[in-house]
Amino acid sequence: MPHQILIADIGGTSSRLALVGTDGVPRDIQIHRNDDFGGFKQMIEADLAQRGEGAHASVGGAVLAVAGPADEEVIRLTNRDWSFSKRDMRRHFGWQKFAALNDFEALALGVLALAPDDLVPVGGGHAERDAPILVCGPGTGFGTAMLVKTGRNRMVLTGEGGRVRLGAADSEEALLLGHMVRELGPVVVEHALSGSGLARIHRILSGVSLSPEEVIAAARRDEDAARHSCHVFLRLFGRITGDLALITNARGGVYLAGGVSVGLASLFAGSAFRAAFEEHPPFEGRLAEIPVQVITHPTPGLIGCGQFGGRMARTLKPGLRVV
Repeated sequence: MPHQILIADIGGTSSRLALVGTDGVPRDIQIHRNDDFGGFKQMIEADLAQRGEGAHASVGGAVLAVAGPADEEVIRLTNRDWSFSKRDMRRHFGWQKFAALNDFEALALGVLALAPDDLVPVGGGHAERDAPILVCGPGTGFGTAMLVKTGRNRMVLTGEGGRVRLGAADSEEALLLGHMVRELGPVVVEHALSGSGLARIHRILSGVSLSPEEVIAAARRDEDAARHSCHVFLRLFGRITGDLALITNARGGVYLAGGVSVGLASLFAGSAFRAAFEEHPPFEGRLAEIPVQVITHPTPGLIGCGQFGGRMARTLKPGLRVV
């Protein structure tokens, strides 16, 4: 009898899958390398097989978090050449329920379930209860989402903040953006604020090509060039996050997500991030009150999928399979 929901956070190189019941808590997390499979169906079939006899029959639906737009019938990942039809997935597995979420939508759904140990504070005051919450951050691109209170419930509003045009606030940024314009044409936020963006900033400023992971590792070793590149990145990150906090009136707090945010977590304190976040005249005082936190939980996307999946599990009908 179906009583569980399969939840998945589909990344570019690996994916995390788990089961959730009506309590919304992910259980039995399994990690899969995407290169081992030709697509979503094969991965899910292998995952259920690993869980043993009866796993397939116990699952009545699924919630998948994907990098890219999730509001179309056919979902295409932006960081991998995979696609699937929502209708086809339901029929193939016989699920009663199926939902696809943008990866930052899943993150936003889960932020209020995170524990203090899952977060690194980056200054500010106290979150205002029931006020809008902003979730944003760099990874493969730059993701954005809002969590807002609507009556007794909360809902997520997603957007494409990473595709907003990027401007310069000082002479160093103007030189940096000048290089980017010559290379890329019109420059958008995620050209600078992403993993590839950090590598690009370091190459332009230092003349040395490194991966984003190498830049972060060198900065942690206090190598001057890498540390400067990370500080320029964090200053831009702070300014853009401040812009977004004003646009969304994020008095409920700002949560920074994505692999790059986690990698840089130890560097925020000595950077210009917070000053750039607040430096938006005449609203410095308002922004100074907004708490900013870096999400360091290893599977935050699954937490949000679990919240969504828990509600879905409560609507399952005994014995029903879709054919």
